[in-house]
Amino acid sequence: MKIPIAYNLRNLWTRRITTVLTASGMALVVFVFAAVLMLAEGLRKTLIETGSNDNVVVIRKASESEVQSGVERLQASIVETQPEIATGKDGKKLVAKELVVLITLPKRGTDKPSNVVIRGIGESSMALRSQVKLVEGRMPRTGTAEIIAGMSIAKRFQGGGIGETLRFGMRDWMVVGIFDAGNTGFSSEIWGDVDQLMQAFRRPAYSSVIFKLLDSSEFQKVKERLEKDPRLTVDAMRETRYYEKQSEIMARFLRILGLSLTIIFSLGAIIGAMITMYSAVANRVFEIGTMRALGFQQKSILTAFLLESLLLSLIGGIAGLFFASFLQLYTVSTLNFQTFSELAFTFSLTFEIIYQALIFSLIMGFIGGFLPAVRASRMNIVDALRAS
Repeated sequence: MKIPIAYNLRNLWTRRITTVLTASGMALVVFVFAAVLMLAEGLRKTLIETGSNDNVVVIRKASESEVQSGVERLQASIVETQPEIATGKDGKKLVAKELVVLITLPKRGTDKPSNVVIRGIGESSMALRSQVKLVEGRMPRTGTAEIIAGMSIAKRFQGGGIGETLRFGMRDWMVVGIFDAGNTGFSSEIWGDVDQLMQAFRRPAYSSVIFKLLDSSEFQKVKERLEKDPRLTVDAMRETRYYEKQSEIMARFLRILGLSLTIIFSLGAIIGAMITMYSAVANRVFEIGTMRALGFQQKSILTAFLLESLLLSLIGGIAGLFFASFLQLYTVSTLNFQTFSELAFTFSLTFEIIYQALIFSLIMGFIGGFLPAVRASRMNIVDALRAS
């Protein structure tokens, strides 16, 4: 004979105060667990969406990022002659030689300094990034000390708004436009004329060369030709892969730190579930004896109490995910370990995270309810009936 699930639901409702307290503890643990995964996924998603699969990034061999890279002018001119490079509507090749440097700017309201990416762009830089749209003002004029700022920069840093002035590279730079790059890393950058920025920072070489492939399937052929060319010392990779690599170290750090905290918190939740289930067994000794006398087997009793613990943990898991989902409304910023610049991004909740969080809550419920369920199933019928 099997015990109906309605029996478990009735018992949880009868002990609703205890149920709420125990489920709340599990919900907190699941909230922390999901928040950490959402934070890492948000970082990864932001950086991956920054790149395009059709674009190729060429940087100095063995460099981890554009900040560390240097591509000499002669090498850059060789790269831009590749026949696989696509052309724009104006007939010009979609290739951009860019400079990437870091400066320190104070944040609005707090004056707390943080690193910001300055990107020197060419004529084709905007065309290579379809996700970047100018939403206010105009593009900087070539040969002038004019810049445009990402929306994240304009909102969070002093001097980043349109019409304001920033001083770096021993020059004053006027913000003449604001661009929206969506949920990408470009929103945390400032762009200006590459030649003017190279002069200001006294940089003789570009940081990278970016170009769009005419046929995405020809990437491997282009990569091998560039990396084997004796005149070049460069690495070529798809732009999506480049930005994915930028997220790996930070995402791994967030996961390790978060999972460590989650394991510590989960011990408390498991102990709470175990205490709750032991209490349920103690308060239902006569009830257990009656079920055994009616013919319910030990296996049925074990399954019923274990199922009750799993239901309790599932309630907590769903509640934790519900509250964690609201984190998607917030934007956070952190230091990108690869570039040492500040990056703004949002939490991201995926089906995989929901699945992992619910499985994690059920594991807590199983561990917390197993021993009490075993005790209930092994209870002697006569002793249980006498306990009444």
